[in-house]
Amino acid sequence: MKKILTKGRISLLVILSVLIIDQVIKVWVKTHMYWHDSIRITDWFYIYFTENNGIAFGMEIFGKLFLTSFRILAVIVIAVYLYKIIKRNFKTGYIVCVSLILTGALGNIIDSVFYGVIFSESTHSQIAALMPEGGGYSTWFYGKVVDMFYFPIIDTHWPQWMPYVGGDHFIFFSPIFNFADAAISCGIIALLLFYSKYLNDSHHSDKKENKEEHEEVAG
Repeated sequence: MKKILTKGRISLLVILSVLIIDQVIKVWVKTHMYWHDSIRITDWFYIYFTENNGIAFGMEIFGKLFLTSFRILAVIVIAVYLYKIIKRNFKTGYIVCVSLILTGALGNIIDSVFYGVIFSESTHSQIAALMPEGGGYSTWFYGKVVDMFYFPIIDTHWPQWMPYVGGDHFIFFSPIFNFADAAISCGIIALLLFYSKYLNDSHHSDKKENKEEHEEVAG
């Protein structure tokens, strides 16, 4: 029981820490930068403020309400799964990875659900205000996700002699993302690299439990 509580507290600490960091960064960027304004940190790292209606890294698929609803459903499913693996005393690293994925999804849900109501519009000439008197730029569930991390690690042009793309501008790793996106990506990559065995074990365990439940009902 002690181990379960300890791992549960570690999970809760990860969730709260990532969520707070993600929202602090987003609120600061939203209330201090113009839309598409940038701050150069190094030649390959910029804080570049943009917003999107999509899932991650600026991708836009399907309608906004569908995406927000999908995020909420995904968070519920992952939260239930996280509770199960904590109860089953899975490895701490595995629990941390799932916690990162859960928190990343939750961080972007906050943007989608609340930001349209609590912030005014960000434009090239106007910095957004928090809790504006005239109301927000949209309604509940239609807020835009704030992105800001931009890593143009390689910014160059294709050689002139190359067919089709010769002379074109080329940027390696052009997506702009936020802390929540990074948490999701790190969690998924770590799961695949270090805990693929536990993913399979968890899948087989769930199938076994479901089979036993059906047998009990049938009996």
